[in-house]
Amino acid sequence: MQKGDDAMTDQADWERLTRRIEDRRRSVEAYLRRARPRAERLTYVAIVSSASAAALTAGPGLGGLNFTEGVAERLDVEPSSVWQPLCLLAMVTSVVAAISANLSKSRNAEARIVSAEACNAELEGLQTLVEFQQVSLPEALKLYQQYVARVPFVVETPSRK
Repeated sequence: MQKGDDAMTDQADWERLTRRIEDRRRSVEAYLRRARPRAERLTYVAIVSSASAAALTAGPGLGGLNFTEGVAERLDVEPSSVWQPLCLLAMVTSVVAAISANLSKSRNAEARIVSAEACNAELEGLQTLVEFQQVSLPEALKLYQQYVARVPFVVETPSRK
């Protein structure tokens, strides 16, 4: 092999690494676009459901019999027709709150999002180093492998060639 061939191969390796970094960053960004709203929704559902369950039990809990009799009188229904639906709704919203909170924790959503954001920032820095060839190719490859190893849950999307 001649020196010119080595330079061409070396340049091709740099370009392949640059493409791979770009592809991985696209994958991480796509993951974040999906994961952030999902995690936020679960958090909001848990908060609203918890507050609703508390509100539904507040009337009978604080007002007692006077509350249920007063509401029953206004609605022209039996007192049992007031507290039973309130308790049932409180139970349902409490279950929804518990499920939402536990789904968020079981998927470790927040930690994954933080890891993906950090990986994306590291890959962006590496991309700059590679573009200006401020790091050797073997070192750049090593850094790339270290960064992507932190986000095994991010599915790599195919290249846009």
